[in-house]
Amino acid sequence: MSARVAPSADVAQNASIGDGSAIWHLAQVREDAVLGTGCIVGRGAYVGPGVRMGDNCKLQNYALVYEPAVLEDGVFVGPAVVFTNDHYPRSVSPDGVLKRGDDWEAVGVTCRQGASIGARSVCVAPVTIGRWALVAAGSVVIRDVPDFALVAGVPARRVRWVGRAGVPLEPDGDGLWRCPQTGARYREDDETLTEVDQ
Repeated sequence: MSARVAPSADVAQNASIGDGSAIWHLAQVREDAVLGTGCIVGRGAYVGPGVRMGDNCKLQNYALVYEPAVLEDGVFVGPAVVFTNDHYPRSVSPDGVLKRGDDWEAVGVTCRQGASIGARSVCVAPVTIGRWALVAAGSVVIRDVPDFALVAGVPARRVRWVGRAGVPLEPDGDGLWRCPQTGARYREDDETLTEVDQ
């Protein structure tokens, strides 16, 4: 199945769009961006030059994903989320000359497999959002987020653990946690959560 691109979307000729992906109205996908299969880019979303997205990623309406972001398979980016890419942004140099693309070094946000970023969150690069982590809506992420962590606030801090289903885990004794939806179990060790083989 080929990709579906809305007539009002702006997709660079050398962007790579995987089969079954959909790019909706007024979205922009820049040069050398790579989208895997089954991705959705919502209305007005922006995908910067060279951004890499795995399979089955979703960018909701007006999400702004600036280069050099990397999204692994199954990443969800909520409405109006922003991924930054500059440590110290300035429009001009100290002498007032307009900065150009090669006047600064871009830094990116990396989202590991299955991570979800809630609506209107801001991820300040460089940060990594761990596997199956969940960033609550409206959060500002300024440091790396561990796998399976639920973070919230400004700045974002871990408030719970979540499993692959995205719901908060329940304590199961002796450093173990259980997903109330799937029954999957996880082990906590020194602020790190790992899956327990069933």
